[in-house]
Amino acid sequence: MTFQRHRLDNGLEIVAEVIPQAYSAGFAWFVGTGARDEQDAESGVSHFLEHMAFKGTARRSAEDVNRELDEIGSHANAYTSEEETVYYAAVLPEFQPRVVDILSDMMRPALRDDDFQVEQKVILEEIKKYDDEPPYGAFDKVKALHFGRHPLARSVLGTTESVSGLTPEMMRDYFRRRYSPGNMTFVAAGRVDFDQLVADIERYCGEWEPVESGRATPPVERHGGIEVVRNERAAQEYVVELSDGPAADAEERYAARVLATIVGDDSGSRFFWALVDSGRAECASLSSYEFQGAGIFLTYLCCPPDRAAENLAAIRQIENELEREGVDERELELAKSKITAQIALRSELPIHRLFAVGHAWLQRREYRTIGEIIARYRDVTRDDLASVLERFPLSRASTVAVGQLDALPAP
Repeated sequence: MTFQRHRLDNGLEIVAEVIPQAYSAGFAWFVGTGARDEQDAESGVSHFLEHMAFKGTARRSAEDVNRELDEIGSHANAYTSEEETVYYAAVLPEFQPRVVDILSDMMRPALRDDDFQVEQKVILEEIKKYDDEPPYGAFDKVKALHFGRHPLARSVLGTTESVSGLTPEMMRDYFRRRYSPGNMTFVAAGRVDFDQLVADIERYCGEWEPVESGRATPPVERHGGIEVVRNERAAQEYVVELSDGPAADAEERYAARVLATIVGDDSGSRFFWALVDSGRAECASLSSYEFQGAGIFLTYLCCPPDRAAENLAAIRQIENELEREGVDERELELAKSKITAQIALRSELPIHRLFAVGHAWLQRREYRTIGEIIARYRDVTRDDLASVLERFPLSRASTVAVGQLDALPAP
C-alpha cells in the first residue's frame, strides 16, 4: 500500500492510496464546497448543483451519463454535506480510464435552463419529504438554534424559499466560484494505475481555469436554549441536542469519538443500557462530528411523548456523572476495540478507504494509514476523555424536540 499525490499547474490535486492486491478501485471528485459556503439567498445551491451534475454535459446527455456508468458496472453516486460535495464510483480496475473520463466530464455540467427547472421541482419535493418524515426536520432546527448566524447553521437542502428563488444564473455563478481546480481533489483508492490517472486528469482537466475559492471559518458563538415544535403527525417525540466538540484539525477528535462510543453507541453504551435495553426509548445515541473551525456532539432521542422529559433527564444525569467521575478502564477498552475493529473491517473495501482518504485530505491535507489511525485510537486514555469533557461539556447543549408535546422542561 502506498500513498501518492500530484498537483497540476492549475492547482488541482490528485491523491491516491494504491493497493496492488485489491480487487476493485474507487474514484471520486471531492469538491470543497457545501452548505456553509453559501449565502442565505442561495441556500441549497450546493446540493442542487450535485443533482445537476448528473443531468448531462456538452459531450453527454443525462441518459449517456447514467448508461455509461451502468455499462462499466459501477457503484456510483454523490452526496453533499456542510463542507464538501463528493461524486464517486467503485469499479473493477480495468474500467479506470472510462470512469475517470465520465466523472471528470460531469465536473463541467451543461447547467441547461430546462434541466434546472425540472430539477428545481424535484428538490422542492425533497424538502417537503424531509419535513414530512421523522424526525420532521429536527436536525436542521437544532443546527439553526445552536449555530445562530454562523454558516454551519445552514440546511444542506436549503429552504423552500431559497430554492424557489434560485436562478440558473445564480447557480452558474456559484459553480464558477466553487468548482475551481484549486478547490477540487481527485481521489482514488484500491488497485489504481497512478501514472495513467495523472495523465488522464491532466488531459481532461488541465485546462480548467483557476478561480480563487476561499472559506470563512469564523468562531462559533453558541446560542443554546430549548425549542419545542408541535407536530400532530408524530407518534413519537424526537429530541435532538447539540453541544460543542473538537474541530476537524484537533487531535482531541479521537478521544471525542471514543467518548461518543462509550456514551451513545447503538449497543453496549451507557445510553443503550439505561434507555434502549430497558424499553424506555426506541433510540438514544451520541455521535461526534468535526468541521473546519468547529465540532459538535449530537444526541438523538426517540421515545413516547410521555417519557420524553424523564428520558432527557436521565441523559443529563448520565452526562453529569461522566463529567464528574469520568469513565472506567473497562468501558474505555471496549470502546477502542469496537472502533478499531470497525475501521479494519470497513477498510477491506477500497470504496470505504476512498471516503476516509478524501475527507481527511479535504479537511486537513493529511494522510494516515489504517495502522496509524488504529494506533491513534489505541493511545486514547482516560485523561484524554476527561480533558474533552472538561473543554466540551455534554450537558451544555442546545435542544430541539419535535412531536406531540407543547412544552418540555429543561433537564
